[in-house]
Amino acid sequence: MDFNLRGKTALILASSQGLGYAIAERLVKEGTNVVISGRGEEKLKEKCRQLEVIGNGKAVYRKADIKNPADIKGLVSFAIETFGRIDMLVNNAGGPPAGSFEELSDEQWQASFELNLLSYVRTIREALPYLKQQGGKILNIASSSIKEPIPGLILSNTFRTGIIGLSKTLATELAPYNILINTIAPGRIATDRVKHLDQVTADKQGLDLKTIETQMKALIPLERYGTPEEFANVAVFLLSDANSYMTGSALLVDGGMVKAI
Repeated sequence: MDFNLRGKTALILASSQGLGYAIAERLVKEGTNVVISGRGEEKLKEKCRQLEVIGNGKAVYRKADIKNPADIKGLVSFAIETFGRIDMLVNNAGGPPAGSFEELSDEQWQASFELNLLSYVRTIREALPYLKQQGGKILNIASSSIKEPIPGLILSNTFRTGIIGLSKTLATELAPYNILINTIAPGRIATDRVKHLDQVTADKQGLDLKTIETQMKALIPLERYGTPEEFANVAVFLLSDANSYMTGSALLVDGGMVKAI
């Protein structure tokens, strides 16, 4: 299937590793020009070199802390200066720390709000004038916690759910401009973030990491963690012309783990 992505431009937040990078890699294979971003310049340089080897789409990077409004403005301006347009915006952010309600401070709540929700608001606001010019796609990466709260991750459970409210509201407001906005929610995808969370659980329970992974896989009907590539395949469909009538939706990529309807 031709997703009609060749020559288009995607701006992808937090994309020097994990799910963000997997989406960038898949888009470049489709001939899309991508702007990747993150806080570590050396890692961004290396990932950009890897994307350039693929050769179907161009890849550039810009260092940015998405909690900083000036960095977000600079990132969007850089994408326009480099490619002249933004057709796709992928909002992504590192996960907030684990912890129960009584363990977390005001500072941690504020930091998570700015990272996991306000950064999405700010980036959409900055990119919107350019998306309006020809229509486009916005994809917000959340978590399976949007459907089923995850024990010990109250910050994620709270702010990822906020992303759903944002996306659903904007689906109506942006439809006249032919801008489609959706949310994609990963379950247990084999990334450093999931490995870290498994290690936190292992440490709390006094078990080894392998035992926790085995327990987690037993909760998944497919009996394994997903790969970043599998996640990216779904993301690229939502960003492509193959998706012409889905907006305001939230799609789980979780191997059947979440039991909620």
